[in-house]
Amino acid sequence: MSSALLPEGINRVLVTGGAGFIGSAVVRRLLAESDAEVFNLDKFGYASDLSSIGNNSRHHFLKTDLVDAAATAEAVSKADPDLVMHLAAESHVDRSIDGPGAFIESNVTGTFNLLQAVRCHWEQLPDERRERFRFHHISTDEVFGSLGPSGRFSETTPYDPRSPYSASKAASDHLVSAWHHTYGLPVVLTNCSNNYGPWQFPEKLIPVVILKAVAGEPIPLYGDGANVRDWLYVEDHVEALILAATRGNLGESYCVGGAGDHGSPSERTNRDVVETICAVLDRLRPQGAPHARLITRVTDRPGHDRRYAIDAAKITTELGVIRMKFRHDAAPKTAAYIADVIGKGLYNTKTFYRSDFVIQCGLHPTKCPLPNIA
Repeated sequence: MSSALLPEGINRVLVTGGAGFIGSAVVRRLLAESDAEVFNLDKFGYASDLSSIGNNSRHHFLKTDLVDAAATAEAVSKADPDLVMHLAAESHVDRSIDGPGAFIESNVTGTFNLLQAVRCHWEQLPDERRERFRFHHISTDEVFGSLGPSGRFSETTPYDPRSPYSASKAASDHLVSAWHHTYGLPVVLTNCSNNYGPWQFPEKLIPVVILKAVAGEPIPLYGDGANVRDWLYVEDHVEALILAATRGNLGESYCVGGAGDHGSPSERTNRDVVETICAVLDRLRPQGAPHARLITRVTDRPGHDRRYAIDAAKITTELGVIRMKFRHDAAPKTAAYIADVIGKGLYNTKTFYRSDFVIQCGLHPTKCPLPNIA
């Protein structure tokens, strides 16, 4: 069995964290554009949701916590994968500061348990399947620490994590690399910048801003709001992930960003993102204007990294990934669309961000019809 998305012989794919934001996007793409059986391993925590995936006979949900080694081994055996894409992780920095233990358990111990189970599975495969097998570990650019006003992260940037979250992800990266060099496990790693788009749980910046602004509630902004992030649309990220998983050089890592050039539109300060959304809502919901008055400076997060930016030259050169160009109008058009939907009373502010009618649009203005806000 083959498809345009996956190489010949990749018939069974195990996606960990497939009920999360990025993981569910991977699952949806695999189901839509391949014939593979997709096994979705997820502990189904507070941010998990299967609504965007829908019913599909090739989707097999395995409710499993990677912290449980025996359950993890059983799930891997049941999935019998040709490809593993490991996205399961605790990922919210603020939560890692308040409760770092859960991040060590999930991101470090969980990855260790998965590597052990997958190594056992891989070593027992018939020669032909063993030769094709791959393990893809998805990580974050936060493992590299914080940049100054210039420069970009690349695959050769030294690790310098600054939060319990990024430290736990750095540890998991090192475990995956060690299992490749020590045991020969065929692995590929990727480190991405900040994602945005459909089905993002409303604890991240962009969904929080839209929700708070529409509800007329204070919009929290850490410090001076000048922290810079490289914004990567989640569906573009999925494109790069599948290319890396299936075509990346074994033992190598690849950085994935929104555009890759310092000063490009994919790099935006947090304040710029917040003010852009507020400005659009001023036009659409003048009764609440100016929405920027809701911006409330709060005490900065401990160890808050100042700037992230990705140099995506390696993945672009080796795998042919086209550098994504952040749309200047993506965030404002999305804010306009969501405000329009809420204004018509179709969804309330507590549920709209996870409803398929709104979320399918994410922050990508080409993915759905939007109101005319010119």
